[in-house]
Formats: sequence, C-alpha cells, structure tokens
Amino acid sequence: MYTLLLAVIYLVFISLGLPDSLLGSGWPTMRLVFDQPLSAAGAVSMIITGGTICSSLLSERLTARFTTKGVTVASVFLSAAALFGFSVSTRFWMLCLWAVPYGLAAGCIDSAINNYVALHYRSRHMSWLHCFWGVGTVISPCVMSWALTRSGWQLGYRTVALMQLAIGAVLVLTLPLWRAHGGGEEQSARAGQVLGIRGALKIKGAPTLFVGFFAYCGAEGTSILWASSYLAGERGFSAEHAAASAAVLYVGITLGRFISGFIADKVGDRGMIRLGTGVVAAALVVLALPGGGELGALLGLGLLGLGNAPVYPAIIHATPANFGAENSQGIIGMQMASAYVGSTLMPPLFGLIANRAGLFWMPFFLAVLILLMIVMLETTFRTVEKNR
Repeated sequence: MYTLLLAVIYLVFISLGLPDSLLGSGWPTMRLVFDQPLSAAGAVSMIITGGTICSSLLSERLTARFTTKGVTVASVFLSAAALFGFSVSTRFWMLCLWAVPYGLAAGCIDSAINNYVALHYRSRHMSWLHCFWGVGTVISPCVMSWALTRSGWQLGYRTVALMQLAIGAVLVLTLPLWRAHGGGEEQSARAGQVLGIRGALKIKGAPTLFVGFFAYCGAEGTSILWASSYLAGERGFSAEHAAASAAVLYVGITLGRFISGFIADKVGDRGMIRLGTGVVAAALVVLALPGGGELGALLGLGLLGLGNAPVYPAIIHATPANFGAENSQGIIGMQMASAYVGSTLMPPLFGLIANRAGLFWMPFFLAVLILLMIVMLETTFRTVEKNR
C-alpha cells in the first residue's frame, strides 16, 4: 500500500506538470485565432500565477478541512475542467476567465502534495516527485505538436483535459490507499489548528526561508525564460539553434532530480542544497567566462540545470524537520506563494536590465539571487538549530 500510494502521488505530479508547458507550446497558433499579440500570453500566465499564489496561501485551511486526498482529487478535476474550458474558448477574455480555476487547481496540488511527501516520505522521494513534474512538462508539448498536425490547438487542450480526467479517476479508485498514512489528514488538521500567514511569519527562521525560496525561484525562472535569448544574443546561436539548445537546461533539471534521489538520503537536505549551490556557482562561472564558444555555453546551461535540480525539493523536504509537522502545511503554503512571486517578478526585472545593459549580465544577475538564497537559507538553518 505504501509503495502503491507513492506511485499514485508521482502520477499526480505528472498531472501538475502537464498544463505548465501547454500554453507556451500552443500560443503561436492560438494568438492568431484570438487576434492577440505575442505578449498577450503574459496576461494569461499572470492570471494563472495569481490564482496559484492565492490557493497556495489557502492550502493550509483547505487541507485542514478537506484533507490532502480530498484537495488533490478536487484540484485534478478542477484542472481538467479549466483545460476543457480553454479548448472551447472563442474569445481572449474566455481564456482569461478559465485561467482562474487553472491557477487555483495548480496551487492546491503543489502545496498539499509537497507537504504530504515531506511528512511521510524520505528526501529521495521528494527529488523523484519533482522529476515526475518534469515528465509532465515534456509530455504536453508533444501532445500539442501532435494536435496541431491533425486538427488544432483545441485538440491539444482537450486531450490533456482527458488525461487529467483519467488521472482523477485513478485517484478516486485508489482513495483507500491514503489509509497508509492516516487517510491524508495532517497534523494541523487533527489538532484543529491553522497557522495562517501571520503565524507563519512569527516563527523564527521562517521569514528568511521565504526570502531564500523567493530568490531561488526567481533565479530559476529567469534562467528558464532568458536562456534562449542569452544563447542567441551573447553566444552567437541562431534563433532556431538557441531554442533547441535551451532544452539542455530542462534536461539538466529533470536528470539532476532523478540522480539526486539516489544520494539525497545520505547527503541530507542541507547538504543537497549546498551541493546544488556549488554546481550552480560553477555553471555561472562557465557562462560568464568569455571565449567559451557554443560548447561552453551548453556546458554552462547543463550544469545550471543539474545544480538547480536538488535545491527546490530539499528546501521543501526539510520543512517539517525545521518547523514541526504541525506547522509544515502552513509554512509550505507560504513557500509556494514565495516561489511563484519570485518566478513571476524576477524574469521581467532582468528583462528591463537586459534592455538597458544587455543579456551579458544574466549570469551576474543569477549570481546575486543565488547569493541571496544561500545567505537566507543558511540563516534559517542556524536559527532553527539555535531554537532547538
């Protein structure tokens, strides 16, 4: 039962990753249908992110009332409904409307499942959990490509919606498996306590944790958004070659999380964060050095993905140990909100810097964020140890 439930949880994270790369892969065709500029995808993405932040902040109250399994099942079906809504939209405002439940569903799943795995499974399973999210982000562009050759982008959204419905059906059929860990009710739910935003901010070490997570996700989001532009603008790649080569970053993240699972339990969460940060530092040096050519640029991006890979899962998995199982859902909800704010605000900020100073500064911008991250996280760990 324990192992089978874990397989179901991995499937849930594939479902979380499925919609994440669907908009980007379909937008070049979609925008023509809706007569919108290329930049209009940013408006849809911002609405999705806003919904995700809201549901992340509410995740503690929702799981306390409806349990992790209840929130997860409802969120998967809500995601399926939103994706189907995208597929039948005929006006741009309809896309914006359906983006609201789309974002709300993602935030609930992300916070609830991350907390559940952090409480009940080892660090290696957290790494593999996020590896399966990467699998979902790889599947959906393939689905959209297939749909565009046969019918249109609507078929792509409809197909992924059906995949979400199938995953939801599996969740319903496997609900008894959640008894392996007490039925999906968390510590705070059983105690009838809700930490809330104010309560989370009052816990010693938590505010610095949120700032560190904000910085990390800002750096990751910046590298993902601007990798292709950096290769084309600074390393002399053609536009087509740069777009394809940027996939090295995604492969590095996914592969790195798979590999991390084999060593995470031995190295520990804090050790994995330090190890990942060291690899990121090496990657930024490689990217910043002049004269590396195409090979140096690809090596730098690959190392950047490998270094980023263990940091996110390790920060999440360490939360119950640092702040207690009774506080973990509230803390993780705040972490998810910090993550989405960072990944939303920092990439556009670098875009403004690049407009004035050039893409050359991307490795240095990332270095500042990573330095802020490690200072904040080390401060958090020291504070937690002192409190103990």
